[in-house]
Amino acid sequence: MFIFDQTKPKLYTNLRHMFNIALFGPPGAGKGTQSKKLMKAYNLAYISTGDILREEIAEGSDLGLKAKDVIERGGLVSDEIIVQIIEKKIQGTPDVNGFLFDGFPRTVVQAYILEGLLLKLSTSLNCMISLEVPKELLLDRMMARSLKENRADDTSEVIENRLNEYKNKTLPVADFYKEKNIYYAVDGVGEVEEIFERITNVVEHSLTKEWLNVVLYGPPGSGKGTQGKLLAERYNLVYISTGSLLRREIEKGSDMGKSAKEYMEKGDIVPDEIAIKLIENQIKTHPDARGFFFKGFPRTIVQAYILDGLLRKLNTSVNMVINLDIPTLESVKRLSARSRTQNKRPYDKDTEVIINRLERFDEYSSPLMDYYSKQKAIHTINGKGSEEQVFNRITGIIDTAFKKLR
Repeated sequence: MFIFDQTKPKLYTNLRHMFNIALFGPPGAGKGTQSKKLMKAYNLAYISTGDILREEIAEGSDLGLKAKDVIERGGLVSDEIIVQIIEKKIQGTPDVNGFLFDGFPRTVVQAYILEGLLLKLSTSLNCMISLEVPKELLLDRMMARSLKENRADDTSEVIENRLNEYKNKTLPVADFYKEKNIYYAVDGVGEVEEIFERITNVVEHSLTKEWLNVVLYGPPGSGKGTQGKLLAERYNLVYISTGSLLRREIEKGSDMGKSAKEYMEKGDIVPDEIAIKLIENQIKTHPDARGFFFKGFPRTIVQAYILDGLLRKLNTSVNMVINLDIPTLESVKRLSARSRTQNKRPYDKDTEVIINRLERFDEYSSPLMDYYSKQKAIHTINGKGSEEQVFNRITGIIDTAFKKLR
């Protein structure tokens, strides 16, 4: 379960790891009050289409001028302009845990637009929270606010029309998110703190659905297998080692194992279609998993794209890459030492094969590291030291990066 440290907000630099909320509710439901509390508690950036439209118009930007022209002619600002302004706002807001959308999307079309926009930015909407308040109470609240703020235009008839319009437009949107199983209705009646507690309960529940997927990377002999098993147990995740799975297929004498054997004996990379089948099978056999530790995959830039595709089917992604860094000479020493133990591999005995594996690793390492560096997902760890020392370094990075308790 992910827990945000509310006293020291976590600063995300990678959009794919953000937590995004849409807060819904009719006029008078108290969205403004609750939005401020959510922003502070979870370090979220606030996105209200009305506010950001006014900001763009005040700045005199190209988008603002387009919106101003439409408004002055009495028209409604198009979804095309709205989505560009939202994208600009998201990309121009660093150092937040995610975004809080107030009043957007208002229609099913806008819901699809938001899905596409967040997908483009490698993130997604995590939950849609709807504040439910009886119509009679809403009318009372808004009439009281009208009198207090001297809003002469806010007659009971106008207010009722606004409430009816909200209901008619947002019901289909609610159904859209119900189908995605991220819609949460929250009782909006009561004291401010009572309502906020109900909302945060929903947020915390939604956070428990977040996956953690970690790639363990490093040269042969860096200790990925040892650390992977320990880490999977520590964080209650599934450990997937393509090497172990391939050796199992070879022992069984399966067609897949026979195909893989000649590559592994030479220290070469097994064809991608074989690795894909193995990983897919492992994922299918763990339907209740909330994340994975991947060891031995990806090893190439193409495999990184493949893993992204496999995880995208599960509506998740790679969260971080732990790069175990050890000198080449250390790798050779460790692999040679392993060849004299019960855990030896067929390719550990031959120095030429060991060198070939290390050369292949170096050949594919740079583009793969560039790929994950652009996503700010890499954490390089000193792989030298005892198992416990290296394990503590890794868990320190994971715990710090994700601020979570499991």
